[in-house]
Amino acid sequence: MRLRCRSAASTLSDGEVQFSDFFVKPNYSAHLTEVAGNVSALSATQAGDVDLAAHVEGTAPVEIRGTVNPFARDLTLDLTAKANDIDLPPLTPYSTKYAGYGIQKGKLSLEVHYRIDNRKLAATNKLVLDQLTFGERVESPTATKLPVLLAVALLKDRNGVIHLDLPIEGTLDDPKFSVWGVIVQIIVNLVTKAATAPFALLGALCGRRRRAALAYVEFAPGHADVSAVAETKLRSLAKALADRPGLKLDAAGRAAPDIDRDGLRRAALDHAMRAQKQKTLAAQGESAPSQDALTIDAAEYPEYLAAVYREANLKDKPRNVLGLAKDIPPAEMEALLLASYGADDEALRTLANQRAQSVKEWFVVDQGGVAPERVFVVAAKVSGEGIQDKGALTRVDFSLR
Repeated sequence: MRLRCRSAASTLSDGEVQFSDFFVKPNYSAHLTEVAGNVSALSATQAGDVDLAAHVEGTAPVEIRGTVNPFARDLTLDLTAKANDIDLPPLTPYSTKYAGYGIQKGKLSLEVHYRIDNRKLAATNKLVLDQLTFGERVESPTATKLPVLLAVALLKDRNGVIHLDLPIEGTLDDPKFSVWGVIVQIIVNLVTKAATAPFALLGALCGRRRRAALAYVEFAPGHADVSAVAETKLRSLAKALADRPGLKLDAAGRAAPDIDRDGLRRAALDHAMRAQKQKTLAAQGESAPSQDALTIDAAEYPEYLAAVYREANLKDKPRNVLGLAKDIPPAEMEALLLASYGADDEALRTLANQRAQSVKEWFVVDQGGVAPERVFVVAAKVSGEGIQDKGALTRVDFSLR
């Protein structure tokens, strides 16, 4: 390295710096080449201008610019540093120590700005990780047990790029303050959120306000068809999956016995009434649409309820002295019909599975555009066990991996 000093100013050219960290095993080393630039005159009352450039391992450019005064009574600095295309595999000693995985591939670019004034630090750290790819799991007593791979899959966009913005504030008078410690804690918090609240993190990355709501979609009692409200949520989730191709989705259908038993019975009655309406329209020579397209309004309800009741083979149907079915009020007909429809535990489990299948069909076949191998229907649940939010119990829960 050639170093020239004029009036306390320093100029560097053709410099070379070899750095090694012997506290991590195996050791980490970095090689700076082509170090060049200058630092202007420094004194206790005058900050120096810094303008330095170099390359990491001969290829990745690094720039450091700003002002610094290490001789003042209190350190002051205002520095910006930029680096591009730093290869990540050499950082494997750190990734195995803290994450439990070696790095197979990836590049790091960064832009950081550090300012110290009146012994207070304010810093921004903007990092871009391009194509970060971990290798096999490496056993390390210091590695986190949190799902690092899930966090990476959540953070990567559709181009395989992770953007991190890590602001830091602190005071040099705090003996516990450590820049590296703060950065590590921010990253640990991100990974923790991926483990404990992945949909909140996903919603934040997508700019969605009600972030945790992406974790489930609700269904009407007794039904397994995807509503318009559920579709809105599924579209947001489908876009998030399209933007993060490393993620896979598990869908677990649920049924709530106290709610869905009555819902199933009412759905069965509604189906029977629409069948009666379809039959009536056909008998009148009218074009009969599909049952799904038919509706029963309030004025029609008694007519088609009575038609279903007449054809129903009910053991406890009230009869007159001649043994013929008696005319009874609509409310009583409805109660007898509802009681006749089955809604046992097996029907509830079938409903829960149908809900999950409906969601998968929406993602894969209808409108989601998600590859089928990325959506899994998992075991259904016939209870509200484990639900901690305020959403309906008649739902499909999602999990990411």
